[in-house]
Amino acid sequence: MKFTEEHEWLEVEGDHVIVGITEHAAEALGDLVFVELPESGITVAKGDEIVVIESVKAASDIVAPLDGEIIEVNEALAETPELVNEDPTGAAWFFKMKLADPAAMDELMDEDAYKELIG
Repeated sequence: MKFTEEHEWLEVEGDHVIVGITEHAAEALGDLVFVELPESGITVAKGDEIVVIESVKAASDIVAPLDGEIIEVNEALAETPELVNEDPTGAAWFFKMKLADPAAMDELMDEDAYKELIG
């Protein structure tokens, strides 16, 4: 897994990556009550706001971690947003994307660097 400073995780699966938020982020947000996912097939640029999540504490945006195309979204989150609190690095992935430049993954943090970030 790779990690972003925005508390997202990315895992390579074949020719695409799976993206979700970290356990640290899920805990900080509190109980999620709403998730709005992007459309499959859209092209996004790194930093684009593409997912809206609302918790009992606040609303937040999830940004595209890298440039690419959204190829699948986790529809289960729209029905059961609490999955994010229950299994943030497993069943509660947000979307899958095909990266414009797979080598860009090398710029992201590994688990040790992420743990240092959240200290």
